[in-house]
Amino acid sequence: MQNQVDFISAHNGGIQMFSRDGLVGWGNTPESVAYVLNTKGMAESIMGSSSIDFASEEGFDSDDGASFLFKKALELV
Repeated sequence: MQNQVDFISAHNGGIQMFSRDGLVGWGNTPESVAYVLNTKGMAESIMGSSSIDFASEEGFDSDDGASFLFKKALELV
């Protein structure tokens, strides 16, 4: 599969997903993040920006908000 997600970052209360070619999607619900992961595919490993650890600076209610959102999305994939 081409354009597989290999990098994520927290942005504006959601998660941006990138492939080696650039931005491939954004979602702010588990369903929307899972949709991108399902349609673009996932690389063997997905790295995360430091913004994932400091998600409150990117519009989440807490620093673990982005990690929690991504975890919930993975449960739907």
